[in-house]
Amino acid sequence: MRIEGSIPNLSPSISSTQKPQLELQDGPDFGEMLMDVLKEVNANQQQARGMQNDFMTGQPVEIHDLMIAMEKASVSMQLTMTVRNKLLEAYQEVSRMQV
Repeated sequence: MRIEGSIPNLSPSISSTQKPQLELQDGPDFGEMLMDVLKEVNANQQQARGMQNDFMTGQPVEIHDLMIAMEKASVSMQLTMTVRNKLLEAYQEVSRMQV
């Protein structure tokens, strides 16, 4: 999963009297990035499932490649679920704030 492009850059020279300001970048919005990540997780799941099916039907599959694909799919799904849970908690916290 690629997350390095989603962090906005902070101003490199910040003095003690300046407040940090985020630089706006032209790029994919949050929804597009989220869909890309979900598509990548889905691709990992499908690849692992395909390798499992090949292994179970007796086709030549290296066991270490199968295990790596399964772990990659598992870790990407766990990361996705953790991020989803944190976003849900943040949303619930914001919705509980009084204005």
